[in-house]
Amino acid sequence: MTELGDALRFAGETADGAGRIALKHFRGKLSVEHKGDDSPVTIADRAIEAFMREQIALRFPDHGILGEEEAPVHLDRDRVWVVDPIDGTKSFVTGHPLFGGLMALLEEGVPRLGQIDMPALGERWSGIAGEATTFNGAACTTSGCTDPARAYAYTTDPTHFTGLDRRVFELLCRSVRLLRFGGDCYNYALLASGHCDLVIEKGLEPYDFLPLVQVIRGAGGVITDWEGKDLRVGSKGDVIAAATPELHKAMLDRMNDIRAGQAA
Repeated sequence: MTELGDALRFAGETADGAGRIALKHFRGKLSVEHKGDDSPVTIADRAIEAFMREQIALRFPDHGILGEEEAPVHLDRDRVWVVDPIDGTKSFVTGHPLFGGLMALLEEGVPRLGQIDMPALGERWSGIAGEATTFNGAACTTSGCTDPARAYAYTTDPTHFTGLDRRVFELLCRSVRLLRFGGDCYNYALLASGHCDLVIEKGLEPYDFLPLVQVIRGAGGVITDWEGKDLRVGSKGDVIAAATPELHKAMLDRMNDIRAGQAA
């Protein structure tokens, strides 16, 4: 097995353990705290991240770790794991099953492995550089949609589009065939399996978007920031993912036209 393949097997084993912790708490009595940005956090978020970090430290002691709930360690290392213990904590605390666990492995800052695990659904998407993305072990592909007017699109929360960026949301509304809300990381998983065609989000953090990169790319899609640049730890976090390069370019061109008008 290749080095990345071995890392992916490890990610799967870690997700199995993390999922068991999540389901032990899911729809139970939870004490919900709110962080400085008013986002919720629970004992499950913290317990899962502690477990993931422990597993990484045991298996790959020379790797760095970047996560949501604890301070980063060794980000100067050649290989860095990025983890989000519960992506979609708002769903988790309200009993909604569309929450996921995310993992990525960066090599010299470039995402080379990505995983979206949905414990309550028993669904997992995995991708490593140079190989096809898999859904529960079988290869999956994006839809092949190239025209925004035919696209099924998602964004998690329209209230995230504030100020001048509200015009980007309005553009999305009038450009696509169907627009749905909610979903968090599950939207990108659906895109990788061809069920939706376009996802546009604003204000994500590195642990939200870096695990998505290889999942989308390995299924034939494109994922970048709003300037069309590859996603890295320092990216702003405004993300566009599309089923095809043509769809990605078409929407990005329209977004750029609007944003250029804002700056004029």
